[in-house]
Amino acid sequence: MWVYDKKTEYPINIKRPDPRMAKLILTQYGGPNGELAASLRYLSQRYAMPNKESKAILTDIGTEELAHFEMVGSMISQLVKDVPPQELERMGFGSVYAIHGKGVYPSDSNGVPFTAAYIESMSDPIANLNEDLAAEQKARATYEFLINMADDPDVIDPLRFLREREVVHYQRFGEALRIVYEAMRRKKMYYKPNVPLVGMADKKDMPDKKDMSDKMNIMPNPMNPNPVSPLNIHNIPGPIMPNTKPDSKKK
Repeated sequence: MWVYDKKTEYPINIKRPDPRMAKLILTQYGGPNGELAASLRYLSQRYAMPNKESKAILTDIGTEELAHFEMVGSMISQLVKDVPPQELERMGFGSVYAIHGKGVYPSDSNGVPFTAAYIESMSDPIANLNEDLAAEQKARATYEFLINMADDPDVIDPLRFLREREVVHYQRFGEALRIVYEAMRRKKMYYKPNVPLVGMADKKDMPDKKDMSDKMNIMPNPMNPNPVSPLNIHNIPGPIMPNTKPDSKKK
């Protein structure tokens, strides 16, 4: 449930139209690193968060991204307001005007429409939060690129505000990742390998010698550079595998 406040999070009051800049800023409206993608990503991923603290962080940031989506749309609208079609074409906005007029449409600066392929939402909270950290850095970099191409303080100031908020979001996602990791440590987790670890399995679970000789040929997991045992795939403590080479002393 949201309560709408009829004002933008940061004032948008652009006095000088600039269709060229409007087209560039479109990328943060419906582009891969834009505000629409960010809001949908976080508001969808919150359902995979394991506790109320991390879920609240994604809800807060996803909601704020909707406010930023409104800010970017307001900037684009004001930058093309009252500009005649000939001037729009001369300043590079003609391809947008030919399809949408002066309407604000969710696409990037090349006219590629928004797609849900820009975002990911899965049931793994760690994967989601790491994607979110990267997304915030991409958004920060994009705003810096836009600031570098702008020359109007009325445009630069809100872009700077949006950039600063991406930095804050990055820090909050780091906090959420820490919260999730701590929750996972507190939670009791059980691991039952498909193949019993030598010396750790119950006698009833121990295979006969013939079966064990086959299992000893299993290659070590490459993700575990220093395995205690070739069968130990998650750094689970266990004894070293016995020597399987034939005893040369025996005749």
